[in-house]
Amino acid sequence: MAGPLLRSLCSSARNSLSSSSSLNCNRFTSLPKTAPYPRVPILSRGFSVAPSLASAPAMGSALDPSRLRNVAVIAHVDHGKTTLMDRLLRQCGADLPHERALDSISLERERGITISSKVTSISWKENELNMVDTPGHADFGGEVERVVGMVEGAILVVDAGEGPLAQTKFVLAKALKYGIRPILLLNKVDRPAVTEERCDEVESLVFDLFANLGASEDQLDFPVLYASAKEGWASSTFTKDPPDDAKNMSQLLDAILNHVPPPTASLEASFQMLVSMMERDFYLGRILTGRISSGVIRIGDRVHGLRSTDSGVEKIEEGKITKLMKKKGTTMVLIDSAGAGDIISMAGLASPSIGHTVSNVEVMTALPTVELDPPTISMTFSVNDSSLAGRDGTHLTGGKIGDRLLAEAETNLAINVLPGLSDSYEVQGRGELQLGILIENMRREGFELSVSPPKVMYKIEKGEKLEPLEEVTIEVNEEHVGLIMEALSHRRAEVIDMGPVPGHVGRTRMSLTCPSRGLVGYRSVFSSDTRGTGFMHRAFLTYAKYRGPLGNVRKGVLVSMGNGTITAHALTSLEARGTLFVSPGMETYDGMIIGEHSRDTDLDVNPVRSKELTNIRAPGKDENVKLSPPRLMTLEEAIGYVASDELIEVTPKAIRLRKRYLDANKRKSMRNRPKD
Repeated sequence: MAGPLLRSLCSSARNSLSSSSSLNCNRFTSLPKTAPYPRVPILSRGFSVAPSLASAPAMGSALDPSRLRNVAVIAHVDHGKTTLMDRLLRQCGADLPHERALDSISLERERGITISSKVTSISWKENELNMVDTPGHADFGGEVERVVGMVEGAILVVDAGEGPLAQTKFVLAKALKYGIRPILLLNKVDRPAVTEERCDEVESLVFDLFANLGASEDQLDFPVLYASAKEGWASSTFTKDPPDDAKNMSQLLDAILNHVPPPTASLEASFQMLVSMMERDFYLGRILTGRISSGVIRIGDRVHGLRSTDSGVEKIEEGKITKLMKKKGTTMVLIDSAGAGDIISMAGLASPSIGHTVSNVEVMTALPTVELDPPTISMTFSVNDSSLAGRDGTHLTGGKIGDRLLAEAETNLAINVLPGLSDSYEVQGRGELQLGILIENMRREGFELSVSPPKVMYKIEKGEKLEPLEEVTIEVNEEHVGLIMEALSHRRAEVIDMGPVPGHVGRTRMSLTCPSRGLVGYRSVFSSDTRGTGFMHRAFLTYAKYRGPLGNVRKGVLVSMGNGTITAHALTSLEARGTLFVSPGMETYDGMIIGEHSRDTDLDVNPVRSKELTNIRAPGKDENVKLSPPRLMTLEEAIGYVASDELIEVTPKAIRLRKRYLDANKRKSMRNRPKD
């Protein structure tokens, strides 16, 4: 009698304990109540955990691959990719907090550009669409290269007014290389200048671009849609004002289902996934994102990381999956399992990074990695050793700078970091914009550092010196053509094509090839020359024969030879010498650049000279000093401005230019050395 009674009491105690523990779990976490233990919110790259997850069950079994579509949105800069993604998310019921919701990094919102690729998913007609938003700038081409292998389809967005430009060619070449058959979306057709004839013309230009890039017969038969992402509609036929019931993205979503093939993957095979993105989370550690090539993954599965080496496949780490996540709209959702063809994020491994394979422990085969284009420029990051060092920043040592750069190289494959001499690091990248974003992020994090001017990375093949060439597309008013041609001739550019812009009277479009070293710092000069009315786009083309030294592209500088606070009295007499970069009250030191000289030589000046005091009063002696406003440089302008014997001093509160050698006598002794 005692035995059944005891068992009954134990059973009821267990039930009450489990119910109270589940209540306790739900009270402290916003995650599914099916979770085996309390979980902490995920704080990764601007995505938040859905507040409704406390009551919603975790997503269960893996999705049938035939109901999946993986699509990348690729385009040139400012042709409407992120706005299009906003409209697709809204169409499928996502609640967006603001415009350009996927641009979640603060620098992206400030500059209005996309810097890193982002994955999200939307549901449409019982199918799951995994959408990848990509950057449009050539400097961030590595983001496009590493995600285009995750998808089976792509939406090629082209501005119907501008037509295909330099970066359109770059991203399309990457998509065609992977056998993707893109959907052409002509955006901004609601503009007054865009007509049906113009759309037909752009369509034929895109067809020629496909043919020139070696597209197959199937790829050349691409579907065409017309859209206004800003107005929120897409149409399979040309229109400027569709009926109210058609002012949505339904036709584009249907085209994705009809023209993008589902992933060809097996749920029965062993689990394998190639890591394409990596993030760090304060609670979860390393979060790996990628497309599952085969098999099914569940929470608690034993997996290991693999990488290919010259000697074969090497095992990096073995561990257990602690979290599986998927981005839905702008929220991160926890899932229990995922199957082949899906794009998911996982936590539990601390060592694998981008390009490595995560698989079941019995699998010892690594998936092929993504081939990236080589970096074209390099800059040297070193400790700030100026007289004003240590006043603004909190991270000052070479070790901290090195750790931060190596962490960046792990998450961004387009950047290489090589340790140099005496706490310096050579950072290789695609362009000054990409490296400028890295420096800006570091200074916002409290770093102080000195940065060298960009150097082009040359190649030697068969005894011949090769340098990177870029394809440049320029559109300017006719009155500025001569000025631009003269400036680019000094930079060793060669014109390929030139002609009027269709639909724009008085505008000229030029296509040129120019060495990368000639374009460093040219963007700010171009904006000044065209009074802000021109636009210039560039993309890496190839390595070609060295074109010789550049012409005279910059004047000399005014170099401070005094320490202390700059005075208005001293600047009054220096204004006639050139353009000033400083204003009264700023601190200076020996060797700091305070302005541009009006001649081609450098000039040492004393900007801290104060007015001599006398005991004699004279009329007009105490007049107010009126100075012209100084030319204040942004970080990108400074990167493009400095010469080979100069450095940029970057702190959280200031950007200063300085000579590499602060001592005037040392500079004189080094002056006879040839410049790079």
